[in-house]
Amino acid sequence: MSEKIRVIEYQELENQKNRIKKGDKIAVENYKILINKADKLLKTNPFSVVNKTGIPPSKSKHDYMSIGPYWWPNPKTSNGLPYIRKDGDINPETRNNFTDYVEKNNFISAIKILSSTYYQSNEKKYADKAIQLINAWFLDEATRMNPNVNFGQYVPGKSEGRCFGILEIRGFVEVFKFLELAKDRNVLEKKTEEGMLNWLTEYENWLQNSKLGKEERNRENNHGTHYDIQLLNILVYLNRIEEVKKYLSTITKARIFHQIEPDGSQPRELARTKSFSYSVMNLNGFLDLVRLGQKVGVNLWDLESKDGRSIKKGYQYMLPYLAKEKKWERKQIVDKKHSEEKLISDLNYIGKMFKDPSFDKALEVIHQRKNTKH
Repeated sequence: MSEKIRVIEYQELENQKNRIKKGDKIAVENYKILINKADKLLKTNPFSVVNKTGIPPSKSKHDYMSIGPYWWPNPKTSNGLPYIRKDGDINPETRNNFTDYVEKNNFISAIKILSSTYYQSNEKKYADKAIQLINAWFLDEATRMNPNVNFGQYVPGKSEGRCFGILEIRGFVEVFKFLELAKDRNVLEKKTEEGMLNWLTEYENWLQNSKLGKEERNRENNHGTHYDIQLLNILVYLNRIEEVKKYLSTITKARIFHQIEPDGSQPRELARTKSFSYSVMNLNGFLDLVRLGQKVGVNLWDLESKDGRSIKKGYQYMLPYLAKEKKWERKQIVDKKHSEEKLISDLNYIGKMFKDPSFDKALEVIHQRKNTKH
């Protein structure tokens, strides 16, 4: 019997563990910080969608709800409705406890910390806490989230829910990773395992067949890319590998060719007010899909259209801007530093994973430039 394909990537966790064992100063320091965070989480109350102060249009607090981040009260009307859009400018009202956005982020962050701490320390108390949090968010009758995102990124005065809210749920992949780890180590209770399989099957069905789910899949920018990542990780967790292969070979393949031009540019991301950030975000999403493809035997990295469109070309397009050989002329209303670091991290990963030397020279130049600055 062939080994089960997993969402979790043990190699990265194992590398970290080895660095700690060898007494690597930075790794040991990071581990102390991690333990400290995890110990604090042991005392926290569970996170839940019912904790928000707002009420979704369905009148059920069990439905996930968020407001589109770039939408603001209308200065021309007395009640501020309908909201107006300012691309790239986040309305702080969308980031408080009126919606589920912050609570959901805190939940995902907690699972990530507890999962990593449990792997490194092997202390069951961290796994137990993660399981308690997962039960509260997804399964316990009083606090569970319904398996839909019908009211994600709604716009006051304009819409009750939009397909863009689906992107906000992408962090749930951390939950799947933990569930696999807990099952591999025999600490996952049957009730939680079966409950999560049912929840994810229902959610995946909503994702593929609801009006909003279909809309998001058909988005021709980073939203479509991250829809694929989310759906396919769920299908991998549910062990529906043939569906994953077929999807990557058809829908994802078409998406790559549609979103990336022969010169490597991504027009739909370049049109944004954070054009550099969105270009990097979308490439990073494609890289996630490459990794998924590797697991199931679908090679997306070497995939190229007749007129030269490919993920590799997308990364090559960004290189002269990263190396400061060319000036980024498109709109970018926030600092590029975080996105540049993400891009460098992706390129290092590509070099290691695919034994692809085509970015080595550029990375060397970037590295030298960084060193001369210090």
